[in-house]
Amino acid sequence: MIENNKNEVTKSIYEELQKIEDYVEQALFYARSNTVEKDYFIRKVKLKEIVNESIKKNKNVLIQEKIAINIHDVDLDVYTDNKWIVFILNQIIQNSVKYGKQNQNLEIEIYAKHGNENIKLYIKDNGIGIKKGEIQKVFDKGFTGTNGRLLNKKSTGIGLYLCQKLCNKLGIAIQLDSVQDEGTNVQLIFPKSSYIDMK
Repeated sequence: MIENNKNEVTKSIYEELQKIEDYVEQALFYARSNTVEKDYFIRKVKLKEIVNESIKKNKNVLIQEKIAINIHDVDLDVYTDNKWIVFILNQIIQNSVKYGKQNQNLEIEIYAKHGNENIKLYIKDNGIGIKKGEIQKVFDKGFTGTNGRLLNKKSTGIGLYLCQKLCNKLGIAIQLDSVQDEGTNVQLIFPKSSYIDMK
């Protein structure tokens, strides 16, 4: 119905529907996170395809918010589950969008580096960043931090917690660095082995 009646009202309705869909998806992944081995397939996938799929999924909000995307050096192969890693990347991108600075164009840079034992995927933004004392807590279940409480961002405190939980299941490390008022850099670290120890 929205597709056939495009106007400012239906555009707003579509945006709200997208938010509902994202929260439902988050809830479903959360419900399945303890039994990931039932819905799990490790294979060699291209980082470029994973990144492009995540950008495509978030394209409407990225366009609406006039967010600049800089993707480079992602033409590498990693061993992971495509569906789960796309969900993880979506959560990180959505956090970048949610915590962009007001009256300043947000930029998200996504790139990869090839190490001796791993491949690191970086998702870097120039948003509001995180207070130094809160960085160690961002992966705690239910933690919303100062940003989530004071900026009316309707933070659930589940996104990054779920990212870390799923990364542990996938055998991927996740790290986060941030400087308040400068931005946040999240790294997903993929081992160079197709062997994953299921936990």
